[in-house]
Amino acid sequence: MRDNADVDDLITSFTNPLVKRIRALTDRKHRRREGAFLVEGLQPVWRAVTANWPLDTLVVAPDLLTNERAQQMVAEQQDRGVRVVRVSADVFARVSDRDGPAGLLAIVGGAVAELDAFRTAAPGPVVALHRAANPGNVGTILRAADAAGAAGLILVGHSADPLSPTAVKASMGSVFAVPTAHTGDTEALFAWAGRHARPVVAVTGHARNTLWRTELPPEGVLLLGSEGDGLPDHVAERCEHQVSIPMVGTAESLNLATAASVMLYEMMRRRNAGNDQ
Repeated sequence: MRDNADVDDLITSFTNPLVKRIRALTDRKHRRREGAFLVEGLQPVWRAVTANWPLDTLVVAPDLLTNERAQQMVAEQQDRGVRVVRVSADVFARVSDRDGPAGLLAIVGGAVAELDAFRTAAPGPVVALHRAANPGNVGTILRAADAAGAAGLILVGHSADPLSPTAVKASMGSVFAVPTAHTGDTEALFAWAGRHARPVVAVTGHARNTLWRTELPPEGVLLLGSEGDGLPDHVAERCEHQVSIPMVGTAESLNLATAASVMLYEMMRRRNAGNDQ
């Protein structure tokens, strides 16, 4: 049931329980305990709504939220029973992680699936990240995976949380479109890939076969390593294929999100070869 006091009253105190809850949800352990995470910004919140993710609370700063369509969306969600809480611009600025916030934030229910419960969204490739530590990279890869028609994202080992505010922000709402799962080790990843007939492709700078000259399974698993160390040799050697991205110039490596995007778009290009897309 909606709390009418929360709808009608403007929160101006930084010590309000809701403000404390929003701050707590920036912590990974708290997100896991509560099964909820933060989504800020017009487009990301809109995508959560259109993807029918469970909305716990919509937080609105009336002095900041001037977009009429967004105001209408908030009103529609309120009519459907979603809790809407209004806060002052100062309070919103305190909980926002953005410069010049738009005045709209959502607490959304959800958690990263375990690998056994992972269901892909499309017949395209799956991206797997081995110990990716940067949440901005994870979010950017989710965005690229969405744009390039990937089937999902699997995080392996100790990795950044794709539901952290930084990752959700970088994904621009694609976190709601790309199925995501986590597994603790590579053994489980290889077992899952085998059960689903998805060959694993190691993307590593040590591979002799370059991307332009290598046939890739269209529904394979693209396995990339961490930002600093890359993919361990013993993991790459277990993969059905190994491929490197050719580079010229003085750069020794590519950013993880850039490398994943190059791979995904090359695979999309091959899928669409002969079409006008």
